[in-house]
Amino acid sequence: MHKIFIPFPIFSPMKKIFLASLLLILVSFAISICEYGSIPSEMAVHWNEMGEEDGHMAKEWGLFLIPATMIFLLLLFLAIPRIDPLRKNIEKFRKYYDGFIFIFLFYLAVIHFQIVLWNLGIKMDFNLTMPLLFALLFFYLGILLSRAERNWFVGIRTPWTMSSDDVWKKTHEMGGKLFKIAAIIAVFSIFVRDYAIFIVLIPIFAISLFLVIYSYILWRREGPAKP
Repeated sequence: MHKIFIPFPIFSPMKKIFLASLLLILVSFAISICEYGSIPSEMAVHWNEMGEEDGHMAKEWGLFLIPATMIFLLLLFLAIPRIDPLRKNIEKFRKYYDGFIFIFLFYLAVIHFQIVLWNLGIKMDFNLTMPLLFALLFFYLGILLSRAERNWFVGIRTPWTMSSDDVWKKTHEMGGKLFKIAAIIAVFSIFVRDYAIFIVLIPIFAISLFLVIYSYILWRREGPAKP
């Protein structure tokens, strides 16, 4: 009996991530559709650093903006490994990249769900949930960065990391550790909720700036590439 060749196995990790991500999007749309009649015509969609609503939008837009964004991002994330000139390198850490797709869409789906709940009168504390979501995102970014190979879309792309595999590797190893530390800081920020957003974001800005400078220092130590 001849075996049937299936180019993408039904239970391959990539397909599981795609189906799980698609399910998140469908659930997000379903929530918006089911609760459409219960949401006020002008719904809250933005909150300040104190957790107070300070931005509103017509529900026709507010209920579907995040789910629509999720579709766009899923298509973009799926396209990147196909269009990157260094796509062979992405395949080397593809399972972590695919995991990030789901984590990021999960992050957006939870925000969407909380926005809907808020506008239904169930007002959860954004200064509690957002730091925890950021912590999840930052920690997984740390995992992803520590395993990323040089490419044009994913990672810490400076002129110096892109010009040297060694600089890329060392910068991303450092970045992986620092983003995990940022995740721990984000968790502890829930104990000072009035300043949580600052405690979460300031380390990320500082880490990003540090990694740019760090990659340059590594490149200078390595010396200019020989022709």
